[in-house]
Amino acid sequence: MNEQDNSVTLTVDNLEYGGWKSVEITADLERQFRTFKLDITWQWPGQTEVRRIQPGAPCEVHIGSDLVLTGYVFKAPISYDGQRISLSIEGSSKTQDLVDCAATNKPNQWHQQSLLRIVQDLVSSYGGYVVSEIPETARRDSHTIVPGETVFQSVDRLLSLFRVFSTDDAQGRVVLARPGSGGRASEALELGKNILSANAPTDYSQVFSEYRVIGQQKGNDQKSGAAVSEVEAVSTDLGFKRRRTTVINEGMQITPELALQRANWESATRIGKALTTTYQVQGWRQANGDLWRHNTLVRVKDPVLEVDGDMLISKVTYSLSQQGSITTLQVAPPHTFDANPTLPKKT
Repeated sequence: MNEQDNSVTLTVDNLEYGGWKSVEITADLERQFRTFKLDITWQWPGQTEVRRIQPGAPCEVHIGSDLVLTGYVFKAPISYDGQRISLSIEGSSKTQDLVDCAATNKPNQWHQQSLLRIVQDLVSSYGGYVVSEIPETARRDSHTIVPGETVFQSVDRLLSLFRVFSTDDAQGRVVLARPGSGGRASEALELGKNILSANAPTDYSQVFSEYRVIGQQKGNDQKSGAAVSEVEAVSTDLGFKRRRTTVINEGMQITPELALQRANWESATRIGKALTTTYQVQGWRQANGDLWRHNTLVRVKDPVLEVDGDMLISKVTYSLSQQGSITTLQVAPPHTFDANPTLPKKT
């Protein structure tokens, strides 16, 4: 594979910038926008005229011919001393605006609409687009913007209810993601072959023996009163050795069925996150030339951590430093991100 396949190019105003000495590009299934940070340093006296890249400029980032980010430059700091000039460029996907900016739709309420329709309306207010990889959801009785909340805060309340993850793609669009939609990595992560390092926090501090979801639902002509309006569902982890109960107060209207699904999802998701592991491998591409990508399944063979099976890559970071090019991969059990998870049976 030639060096050009891994060259990082920043395109701004139809001009391409390369030759970066330090690179960090991150995409995350649990984060709404990708980020990048590019650095270059040169000696002087010599070239003193620097073509400045302005914060706010639209941009694209490529690794070789692969588009990995479409968004905006947010920072462009420059510094120098008597020997060298240093320039950094930082930016993120178009979707960062949805995380930062207020939801201002008028009217600010939806009735009997699907998750996709509501998300499309919210996102389009800032010129964004939505790609849905998930089945059509049930219609919501109502959804109302809370004054002062951002677009993504409003979207996230719906995502939690329907147990959906939202991320972005290389074109800067919102993606209602189906776990594993990126396919399967052609290369396994294997100790003794390509794994440079591993880090497994094994943090069970947010895992409980009992998950209670409480909320409210509207009555109707046949049903009314407190017994109808109050909803509670419980999911129990029988494998937990001591009593630990958490209560999740769902602020939106919720049915008993959705409450139970949410409780089961919380249980599976929290266990999965406790089993999250971070690996580092040399280079940014697999043996077949494809970039390592998030939201793809990968076979992991790690006898130290007693893992031999499929994991889902939830986060990927491409970095370049004096140590060369490194890919950092965060992986978790696939059920961590499923809307209706089935925990693997204990043996």
